[in-house]
Amino acid sequence: MSPTRFVTTSAEQMAVTFARVLRGASLLVPIGNVLMFVEALGTVGVEDRASVYWAARSTLVHKPEDLPLFDRAFAVFWDRATSNTADEEPDVMTITLATDDDSETDDDAEAGEANDDPTLTLRFSAMEVLRNKDFGAYDEAELEMAQQLMSSLRFAGPPRRSFRLRSSSRGSRPDLRKTLRSAIGAGGEPIRRYWQEPGERLRRLVLLLDVSGSMEPYARAMLRFVQAAVAGRQRVEAFSLGTRLTRVTKELNSRDPDLALQQASLRVQDWSGGTRLGECLRRFNDEWGVRGLARGAIVVILSDGWDRGDPELLGEQMRRLQRVTYDLIWVNPLKVTPGYAPLARGMAAALPYVDHFVEGHSLAAMEELASVIAGVSTRRS
Repeated sequence: MSPTRFVTTSAEQMAVTFARVLRGASLLVPIGNVLMFVEALGTVGVEDRASVYWAARSTLVHKPEDLPLFDRAFAVFWDRATSNTADEEPDVMTITLATDDDSETDDDAEAGEANDDPTLTLRFSAMEVLRNKDFGAYDEAELEMAQQLMSSLRFAGPPRRSFRLRSSSRGSRPDLRKTLRSAIGAGGEPIRRYWQEPGERLRRLVLLLDVSGSMEPYARAMLRFVQAAVAGRQRVEAFSLGTRLTRVTKELNSRDPDLALQQASLRVQDWSGGTRLGECLRRFNDEWGVRGLARGAIVVILSDGWDRGDPELLGEQMRRLQRVTYDLIWVNPLKVTPGYAPLARGMAAALPYVDHFVEGHSLAAMEELASVIAGVSTRRS
């Protein structure tokens, strides 16, 4: 990534520049928060580092996972920005944003040294930047890198009780066969008793991905997330939602991500088309979900909620689906937008029946989704 340079000459400009630095590191910093940060600096000043830090953190940081990146940027930027004494002429400082990669050459370093103005370079690893970058801004190389990170995620939800029994030291049922076998060696006396208890098994995970035109910037990255889930564990089912419902579990089950994605693209005929969420969910409930596929399962719908169909039908099918699932999760990449409200008719109709409503715009959001699937986060987050 080519460096981006900013020039600062005053406390107000430095506050705005720091917000730009955070944006360059792919952190979400709305303009309203920048104004709050400027007001906070006007109250606490810029002399005390701790005061400035907490003013910035309380106004510019939205999510706990952004803190390591924020702390790194703050330590470098503000320590340098506040190094000038009050009686000195303020220096013009150039802020350089760059990512660490293997393509950096000595010529780039010499070009940076040619400038006589004070230069502050903030360096971030490519993975660190990619983790918080919006899926809609990904290129093909970044999608392939994201695939590796998604493959490392664990998609194990809370286990369910199995009908199969397992040995236990203090179970709820006596293991008669094992107890009698042991009694044979003791003259028929059951000196030692053995017990059993119900075993556990993984809950089925069902992923429903919206592949309509409005989801196109995010669907290509989310499809890689779905592929990683299908290939990484057992009892995972995957479907695409568009103008029709398409089961793509078999196509995505390959360990080769490129082959799996190619097979899925050939299978899905309505990619980047319209959206009939209600009709697709009705077919899913009638043919798979209510009949057993979704019973006691964790169902994840990845969609922006834009639906051309009847919102009442979508609400009715969401109600049917919630009755049989263990957890119903809706992942919306638009939720991260400042001031977002579920005003789309489809999203508004579905939301009352959703157990968890989470973001889905970045790798960090997918990591949070994995935590929700595992039952770490609270319901209806």
